[in-house]
Amino acid sequence: MVCFLCGLLTGNRGGRAGLIRKSGEKEGLSTLPLSFSHSAFTFGIESHISQSNINGTLVPPAALISILQKGLQYVEAEISINEDGTVFDGRPIESLSLIDAVMPDVVQTRQQAFREKLAQQQASAAAAAAAATAAAAAAAAATPVAIAPQNPPKNGEATVNGEENGAHAINNHSKPMEIDGDVEIPPNKATVLRGHESEVFICAWNPVSDLLASGSGDSTARIWNLNENSNGGSTQLVLRHCIREGGHDVPSNKDVTSLDWNSDGTLLATGSYDGFARIWTEDGNLASTLGQHKGPIFALKWNKKGNYILSAGVDKTTIIWDAHTGEAKQQFPFHSAPALDVDWQNNTTFASCSTDMCIHVCRLGCDRPVKTFQGHTNEVNAIKWDPSGMLLASCSDDMTLKIWSMKQDTCVHDLQAHSKEIYTIKWSPTGPGTSNPNSNIMLASASFDSTVRLWDVERGVCIHTLTKHQEPVYSVAFSPDGKYLASGSFDKCVHIWNTQSGTLVHSYRGTGGIFEVCWNARGDKVGASASDGSVCVLDLRK
Repeated sequence: MVCFLCGLLTGNRGGRAGLIRKSGEKEGLSTLPLSFSHSAFTFGIESHISQSNINGTLVPPAALISILQKGLQYVEAEISINEDGTVFDGRPIESLSLIDAVMPDVVQTRQQAFREKLAQQQASAAAAAAAATAAAAAAAAATPVAIAPQNPPKNGEATVNGEENGAHAINNHSKPMEIDGDVEIPPNKATVLRGHESEVFICAWNPVSDLLASGSGDSTARIWNLNENSNGGSTQLVLRHCIREGGHDVPSNKDVTSLDWNSDGTLLATGSYDGFARIWTEDGNLASTLGQHKGPIFALKWNKKGNYILSAGVDKTTIIWDAHTGEAKQQFPFHSAPALDVDWQNNTTFASCSTDMCIHVCRLGCDRPVKTFQGHTNEVNAIKWDPSGMLLASCSDDMTLKIWSMKQDTCVHDLQAHSKEIYTIKWSPTGPGTSNPNSNIMLASASFDSTVRLWDVERGVCIHTLTKHQEPVYSVAFSPDGKYLASGSFDKCVHIWNTQSGTLVHSYRGTGGIFEVCWNARGDKVGASASDGSVCVLDLRK
């Protein structure tokens, strides 16, 4: 139980199938980014809160975290109070952990250490005062010397840059970083779409038109029409996720945490914490409901051909669905813990990763994995095949990024540079097998250390460290030509970088932490979904 509760408290808040890939709320429990959604789910089950009638959409974001933080503050405050009710003039030696705060022996030891430290400080202060008095008396007869005042450095005065090997910045979280006016996206180039009633965990552009889909904790997905001929404004279709109770359809009150368009843009698949995957038409009609998972769905993907959908769930399984009939073609029960992410290698072969630290490569019709990769020492949050399907990238809470090949059992590269968990990864749409074959392929990684890194996979080296963000980075996305990279962070900023130089070219600050960023097919608009229920669209046309 402790480890799951700690999972809920890790980071700044968020959600994913894979914390924040997408965060979620489990019956009023605000999950942190979806890499830890499975933690929230397990915590909810063990505490029986899943049996309550609480509507999670009415609970403020980060409510659980706020309550626990206040509890810790109260315990720390008690340590500073004397038995007679007087308050010590000082601060505790160090902050209490969640576990230490409920251990009486630890609290008593901290209180005694605090009193001893204060006594030492008082004795030292008295000695220093006596020495200062003696020194002042000795200097009274001397000729005074005028000393020019010095200008102390300003608080939080540190620089960040997007250049190669850029140093990590000293973050001043109490004050947002100022955005350079030369790169700031003007208000008339940003459209804010409102309608969702809770966090928006994910968004994705239709591959053939300017329809933007979004999924939220309000148990709906929405399709926003941003085409030029949409009567001068954006219209929205509301896709309500309902379950059958007593012969009636009622709102599921569960998060929509994953969605994906098919390759021709005619169908949208969504995955929900209610355990169902659904297929919708582009005009918002429900076409199929896919129900075989025994718990929340963390990820789902269409294959390129468009005849199969692949899903991953907390029930430790992955399922290939027939998109035409809605039937499960095959269920793969190979993981020993919740499956967090999936990605197709081709139309019938895919990879899956899990909190069990393993990666399985499976094929339709095979009753066991065709390949298993082991090497990570913590949960594997995301996996992605390169455009050619030859290399598989994975990222983990163990702070490493690994590159795998079907030709060998051990990883091709073990890339270690991030200082905290790596949340997600993306390959550039460049190199062999892409529409940009003459450009070198790159891999982008987003981490809770507030940085994005660009990697030369052939050499196994980091070519750029992008350091403008001040909070965990939950999403990265390459433009269709691979020349630009968008990144979204819980610091409420969307940054757009030049992938060749590593410099920041555009920046936008929204009103909520950014969970997802995505490019439209033409590469002239970026969509972003946020923790305050907003969806923003950035128009990059000049």
